[in-house]
Amino acid sequence: MELRQLVTFKTIVEKEGFKKAADELGYAQSSVTNHIKELEAELDQPLFDRLGKRVVLTAFGKQFFPYAIKIINLYTEIKERAHQNHEPIGDLTIGATEAITICRLPQILLQYSKKYPKVNLSIKSVDHRNITSELQQGNIDIALVLEKDDWTAKDLYFEKIKGEPMMLLTPLKNKGNRKTVLYTERTCAYKRIFDDYIEDHHIEVDNSVDFASVETIKQCVISGLGASLLPYFTVKKELQDGLLNGKIIQGEQYGVSTFIAYHKDKWVSPAMESIISLIHDYAKSWD
Repeated sequence: MELRQLVTFKTIVEKEGFKKAADELGYAQSSVTNHIKELEAELDQPLFDRLGKRVVLTAFGKQFFPYAIKIINLYTEIKERAHQNHEPIGDLTIGATEAITICRLPQILLQYSKKYPKVNLSIKSVDHRNITSELQQGNIDIALVLEKDDWTAKDLYFEKIKGEPMMLLTPLKNKGNRKTVLYTERTCAYKRIFDDYIEDHHIEVDNSVDFASVETIKQCVISGLGASLLPYFTVKKELQDGLLNGKIIQGEQYGVSTFIAYHKDKWVSPAMESIISLIHDYAKSWD
């Protein structure tokens, strides 16, 4: 069993096809096919079912996938340990939600890049519902996400960094519609908090609009399209400039926090240790 075979297997699963995997890895498609045939022969089990132009994991393939990921991760860990003396180097992929990427990460990444130029940083947008699988599959090394205060996640180490006040945002007086609800995309953790708040406080709603961007929602509230619910840190400047109205919502059931998370079996490399330390330092000054 060779590492390249496992990497090919992992890439086929992620890209959902042999041709896309070949393009991603820079192989001829015949090489990708041979890697899988060799792996299947050694395991004496089929890994994929070919259904027309689609390939799907067999029952054994689904069982084998997490083991392949572990082997790849162990190889990466050993290789990194062998080539460093506690100096942050190599690749580091951070998964983050949109609000954190826009409002929290830029200064952290700038400082980190200056201090640790040998680390190749990558930022990936994550859906909070897929955090565990993204970390399990090694698509990201560490996640920085907004979740409810009582958030837990199987197989993950997670740490609450800071509680984030949630603001009910409405247009300025006599400007616009307060009965239209502006939601962040449904992949956001605090959308359901907004639903709970509306139900608990018997707020009359005429209709709702979903948006994929926090920035778009802010501008729509300012223009009078409707009301929304966002973390305070995302609207701090607009509130200070008097562009909209904001009210902190009270109650433990509406609590949201920023969390750091990574897989419990993940080797915490010097690159990871250093970014976690820097996040802690910056979190002390977060409003």
